[in-house]
Amino acid sequence: MSEPIKHECGIALLRLRKPLSFYQEKYGSATYGLNKLYLLMEKQHNRGQDGAGIATIKLDAAPGERYISRARSVHTQAIKEIFDRVHQNFAEAKREDPSIFSDVHRMKKELPYLGELLLGHLRYGTHGKNTIEHCHPFLRQNNWKSRNLVVAGNFNMTNVETLFNQLVSLGQHPKEKSDTVTVMEKIGHFLDEENMEMFEQLTAQGMSKTDAQQEIALKLDIKRILQRASKYWDGGYAMAGLLGHGDAFVLRDPNGIRPAYYYVNDEIAVVTSERPAAATAFNVSVDDIRPIPPGHAFVIRASGEYELIEVLEAREPLSCSFERIYFSRGSDYAIYNERKKLGELVVPAILKSVNHELENTVFSYIPNTAETAFYGMIKGVEDYLNDYKIKSLLALPQPPDPAQVKALLELRPRVEKAAIKDAKLRTFITQDNQRDDLVAHVYDTTYGILRPGLDNLVVIDDSIVRGTTLKQSIIRILARLQPKKIVIVSSAPQIRYPDCYGIDMSRMGDFVAFRAAINLLKGSGREALIDQVYAQCKAQDGLPDEQIVNYVQQIYAPFTDEEISAEIARIVTPEDLEVPVEVIFQTIAGLHEAIPHHRGDWYFSGNFPTPGGMRVVNRAFINYIEKNNSRAY
Repeated sequence: MSEPIKHECGIALLRLRKPLSFYQEKYGSATYGLNKLYLLMEKQHNRGQDGAGIATIKLDAAPGERYISRARSVHTQAIKEIFDRVHQNFAEAKREDPSIFSDVHRMKKELPYLGELLLGHLRYGTHGKNTIEHCHPFLRQNNWKSRNLVVAGNFNMTNVETLFNQLVSLGQHPKEKSDTVTVMEKIGHFLDEENMEMFEQLTAQGMSKTDAQQEIALKLDIKRILQRASKYWDGGYAMAGLLGHGDAFVLRDPNGIRPAYYYVNDEIAVVTSERPAAATAFNVSVDDIRPIPPGHAFVIRASGEYELIEVLEAREPLSCSFERIYFSRGSDYAIYNERKKLGELVVPAILKSVNHELENTVFSYIPNTAETAFYGMIKGVEDYLNDYKIKSLLALPQPPDPAQVKALLELRPRVEKAAIKDAKLRTFITQDNQRDDLVAHVYDTTYGILRPGLDNLVVIDDSIVRGTTLKQSIIRILARLQPKKIVIVSSAPQIRYPDCYGIDMSRMGDFVAFRAAINLLKGSGREALIDQVYAQCKAQDGLPDEQIVNYVQQIYAPFTDEEISAEIARIVTPEDLEVPVEVIFQTIAGLHEAIPHHRGDWYFSGNFPTPGGMRVVNRAFINYIEKNNSRAY
């Protein structure tokens, strides 16, 4: 993607189902769990550059012994910094008394982080400050083990204000109005209530307070706690939690918007945001790693037993398609094939754009995430050429001229590396005019690969959000090759609407597709529609959730996708550029053909899966009209 956007976080929950001595004997280290957690987090490093954190819980710790440890960092190499800190504790212990490493029981008792229950989090902050206080896991402490709560998640709630007010109505005084704190306190409130209700019932039956606490740890109703806590949540989430006595859970939203996968064997139970991380860490097939169903929680009890529990009634499965297009690593074979298919499906539109003149067309891609879609695009061109060769060979007079046969067989797509990204270039200059000049050089090109004025240049990217980098850098650089025409291809459809479920796309004016539609309305004398939609959005303030409508879809309704694409091309073309530029987008139908099992497309279609999403898009439009640059949620 030429315009990186902050997006979904990553989680890794690991439960060791055997005593630490087992891993010491089999794998030669009692730090087996920590080593695997490190690997799970590094393999999902793409999901978080703003910070990271871990938390561990030791099972069966005696009173007075520390059993919860947490470390967080906003360092530029946060994962490394955290685990360096962890292992520093071990190095210091070894210097003081090397014999400790021959006694696993003593290691567990005396060394921090050496627990059987581990949780890791990688943060991409969609909003909020990038400080240590905003890094997960969050910790809610209590002297009762079963009331300690550790929370980390990949989520965004659209109705934080409502949830916050509910907490206040319960008599709480939350320290801040963020979805993380609000969610943790919601779970914590009902965790406290469940503990107290069970404690009162058990002691009323004559059980001692100590025995009652042990019984609570055995029979705590995780399903009931999560049902009560999540009843009014509106958003996309994969919420991970650890309880001090050893229970753990990962809860997925009812539409399955955010991803979460689990794997269990006799030794471990693990949940990750991406399948390949677990497959690599434990050397298992990705086919053995299963998604947590929407509305369900994967629950691991302190005993090591596990189950899938339906917490909320599942709704239409609408897992995030952007996850497949861009966010997740392409090492998942399903995602890899989906991205290739996205590239393949835009080929007919490309061929039309270059008048099928493949001998005069060079194909390339914007590094680096569009590479897989590029392979699919080339496959589509090769398939077209193979059909052309067959028809042409059959049409040759018999016997055919060997030179003509040879010329046909040698037809193939012309592939070159037209765009090169200078990863080390930093836009440190603060003056706008100088910064723009530097941004223009973030990308470079390979000179001499085109025949000036004769060859078309087709370049694919996985998506186009704002269009700024295209205009300021990429198109200018590519134009230096003097192509006859530049064709920019997006393997994703036009991004028309904000996201409110974990992707940093919240302002309507940022989207080049929206700006194009507004330009077309004004250019065709239909400004009245803009005012009409604004009035309709304003009128929905205070309406019940079931009555909320996405009126912003009307902004795009008068125009075809091709008309909007043509206006986008005009917007992203530098004013002084003489080379014609065309922009081609994937269709929504093509998106669903390529990615049939992950149908969440609200940023393209405006069909939001929750009422909160409808509220957000209306608020984003209101903010745009009122020139309010605030986030819509």
